[in-house]
Amino acid sequence: MKTSTRCVHLAAQDDVYGAVVPPIYQTATFRQPTAAEFGEYDYTRTANPTRTLLERQLAELEGGAHACAFASGMSAITALVRMLKVGDEIIAGNDLYGGTVRLFEQMSRQGIGVRYADPTEIDAVRSALTSRTRLIFIETPTNPLLRISDIRSLAQLAHEAGVMFAVDNSMLSPCFQRPLALGADFVIHSATKFLCGHSDVTAGAVITNDLALHEGIAFQQNAEGAGLSPFESWLLLRGIKTLALRVERQNESALRVAKFLELHPAVKKVYYPGLKDHYGHEIHRSQSAGDGAVISFTTGDATLSERVVEAMRLFEIAVSFGSVGSVISLPFRMSHASIPDAVKKPLAPPADLVRISVGIEAVEDLIDDLDQAFAAAMKEGATQSFVRGVGSSAV
Repeated sequence: MKTSTRCVHLAAQDDVYGAVVPPIYQTATFRQPTAAEFGEYDYTRTANPTRTLLERQLAELEGGAHACAFASGMSAITALVRMLKVGDEIIAGNDLYGGTVRLFEQMSRQGIGVRYADPTEIDAVRSALTSRTRLIFIETPTNPLLRISDIRSLAQLAHEAGVMFAVDNSMLSPCFQRPLALGADFVIHSATKFLCGHSDVTAGAVITNDLALHEGIAFQQNAEGAGLSPFESWLLLRGIKTLALRVERQNESALRVAKFLELHPAVKKVYYPGLKDHYGHEIHRSQSAGDGAVISFTTGDATLSERVVEAMRLFEIAVSFGSVGSVISLPFRMSHASIPDAVKKPLAPPADLVRISVGIEAVEDLIDDLDQAFAAAMKEGATQSFVRGVGSSAV
């Protein structure tokens, strides 16, 4: 079946009453057959039928064999890192979500080393490898600069070195990119984003084809109690049904918005994989079927960027991305503000960078909103400059 069909038809749905929508098993514990044996389910922290159905669905969509659903994307990444031991090292991409960097820096204080390298340059990652390296972790496209890494080449490098390779696929979803098929050992999702698509669930996922690796992740999920709750699992199942429909519309609209921004005189640079001059465009085309809905751009002036963001009417000022509603943010001061000071200079995005996530609204309305926001921001800037000039003359 095609991905859009798989999104609607749940994997191995089993309901004795024939419900077309799966039930929510909103229970903390389950009755056992005897005092000396356990049934299939005993305690929701360990497993729950609703979450099991979701995990099967996530694995199938990513072309994987096993999945674990977590209470957030960060708890999913935490479970992955817990598989390392003191003395091990992570090679991490140098353009990651701020919360991921914050977590990795915390791990470094617990005896797990972190080396940041540019994953768009294979030689840079190869040079960063040491005998202690156990995990290579990347995003592609990255958040927020939309940098593209060659998943196949990095997977080959990782496996030759005997280390695990994880790809955060939150930016694209399995509708557009499947890292496991390209050689990754793990796929990570902040399921809060495109998988959910409605900004009403916080969730994460880890998918793999390796049973031993899955068992390690599942142990952490159970031991730390980080599994997704039944109700959130049900909501996420509901959101996934429209995943293909949503991302296809968003992808189409995002390209039009990116081209509008490219031609705007106040925009210095646009970052979007769908643009032919985007660095890594050809590699992206070879491993992905779409470009996503996230676009970043710079203006060369942090104050102007802030004014543009605050002048928007349809785009809500909010962190996160991938929802049906369009949002806008300043990553340096919002989603990436949590990057520790020690690594902020090399890893934080530019202060004037604006990130937008294109929703499912009429693209003409979104472009009109951007146009009026730029006009308002530039007018305010000109007024402020005039006032300052008058003040200086008066003095």
